[in-house]
Amino acid sequence: MSLIDMPLEELRKYRGINECPADLDEFWDRSIADMEALGTDYELEPAAFQAPGAECYHLWFTGMGGARIHGKLLRPKAREGKLPAVLMFHGYTGDCGSFSSKLGYVGAGYVVAALDCRGQGGLSEDIIPVKGNTLNGHIIRGLEDEPEKLYFRNVFLDCAQLARIVMALPYVDETRVAATGGSQGGGLTLACAALTPTLNRAAPVYPFLSDYRRVWEMDLAKAAYEDITQFFRHTDPTHAHEKETFTKLGYVDNHNLAHRIRCRVRMYTGLMDTICPPSSQFAAYNRIESDKEIVLYPDFGHEGLPDSDDDIMKYILEM
Repeated sequence: MSLIDMPLEELRKYRGINECPADLDEFWDRSIADMEALGTDYELEPAAFQAPGAECYHLWFTGMGGARIHGKLLRPKAREGKLPAVLMFHGYTGDCGSFSSKLGYVGAGYVVAALDCRGQGGLSEDIIPVKGNTLNGHIIRGLEDEPEKLYFRNVFLDCAQLARIVMALPYVDETRVAATGGSQGGGLTLACAALTPTLNRAAPVYPFLSDYRRVWEMDLAKAAYEDITQFFRHTDPTHAHEKETFTKLGYVDNHNLAHRIRCRVRMYTGLMDTICPPSSQFAAYNRIESDKEIVLYPDFGHEGLPDSDDDIMKYILEM
């Protein structure tokens, strides 16, 4: 196997280099309290698409900053008792996908809830005003403002709020709720697990949003991470404030949040990934203290991983 990153034996020990703010846990405890103060109110709107054996809805709730957040919710028809559920998070710039793509879980007796990330390809609003550069993407949004204005701080909280809404549904068994997603969706899966200690299990696929400094030092702050390079080019061309920048990004860095995860985790990583390099993924994985395992694809990058969807579904159905 050729190498685009560290040897595997080093990856298995690597714990990341991005700066961690001294008040990280206090910051997130306050943020969770702010999110929980919003409650678990929601609206369901029957969707135009319906399928035999399923009820399909548009889900709406009010997120941080008053933003109207959209998702899709599906539930089985004619099922008695409380049901397990799965939360789904999408890739960067995308949306929560089609109703039909989620029917497999519904057919297995699961409630499914999929989130549209605010201000990306779906219907969720991004209305929090921020100071400074927002030229290229979302990682840097709010980076010149208070950390409460960081874009991904509020997306992480949308994910946790969705989890609480689903867990509070009268037909959901709150002890049997899982989360999954790929790339950005993998990063949001980890963040949701870190902010939702009662989540049962998480299945992140090549997670984004981890160990920002490592990605930048590898000269891979391109594509999904390009915002970081462009931020320095436009805002701090001599890197006079480099440490402060990476420290503030540390609030929304999954390798800093991973110690908060309490659920079971199965991660999927391609060792040829140049979009979310393996070391950035291992930085988060190696800090998870709960029951965990990682499935490696030595010859694959940031792409479809053979049989991973089947394996994830089997893992989640074990609930």
